[in-house]
Amino acid sequence: MISGYRLGLPALLLTGSYLGALAVAAAIALTSGALGLLWRLTLFTPVDESTPATWPNVLVMLVAGLPCAWALWQCLRGPLAGPPPEQDRAVRLLRIALYAAAAYGLIFPLMSDWFGTAILDIVSMASLVVLFPPVLGSSLRHAGHVRVLGFLGYGGAGASLVLGLVGLRMPGWLTLIWVGAGLLWAILILRAQREDGRWTRSTVRYGTAGLVFPFVSMPVAAALGQMGTVYADATAALDVLFTIWLARSAHELASPTRSAGTVADAERTAIQP
Repeated sequence: MISGYRLGLPALLLTGSYLGALAVAAAIALTSGALGLLWRLTLFTPVDESTPATWPNVLVMLVAGLPCAWALWQCLRGPLAGPPPEQDRAVRLLRIALYAAAAYGLIFPLMSDWFGTAILDIVSMASLVVLFPPVLGSSLRHAGHVRVLGFLGYGGAGASLVLGLVGLRMPGWLTLIWVGAGLLWAILILRAQREDGRWTRSTVRYGTAGLVFPFVSMPVAAALGQMGTVYADATAALDVLFTIWLARSAHELASPTRSAGTVADAERTAIQP
């Protein structure tokens, strides 16, 4: 039930408000031919004024808005209801960093400053490189090497960003190194989470899907681009999977039970993930 989460009711109201706004925007699009509001609420990209307000286009945008609504519910509902476990300083700091990164994931489509947005992304994820290992403990093998991978990945992303700002490009082989390092860092963190009793398998699956999806969506977007901007932009809708992983990872560190089995049982008494 909604009461199974500490912030279940506010999260439900905000998610319901977003879904209601989608319905209103769809009605406006179909009656007036103006797609602008629905486009901004679902695709979060510059509106293509040449796109007609047809049923297929409106339907695609509505479907693209559903993952965003699901992300709002997952992120805003908070941990499971009940007394939280004792949390040491390392856990508290990690939860703060995870929530900050998830908040960035929710608001970045609304930000117009691409450079500032990218910097926030890099800083928020780099903080997790530092804060995850102490909490994962023995579940994370070779923690020092994992940190190096994380810093190489997000440091490379920062360097690439700065070079792009001055009109330069990083060599392709260096790009492959930092992208690969960042991916390997995330994979090792997810593996450690899976072996740790504080996170459910559903949360790990969200993180895994969040890593895999961009590699699927890019070629799909390129193929669908011939059908129109709406179809290409809609493929980015599932980018929120990684944001959901961040928020759920923070929620479950404050769940009233600590073992994976009991957390999973408690979730089944609330709303299924």
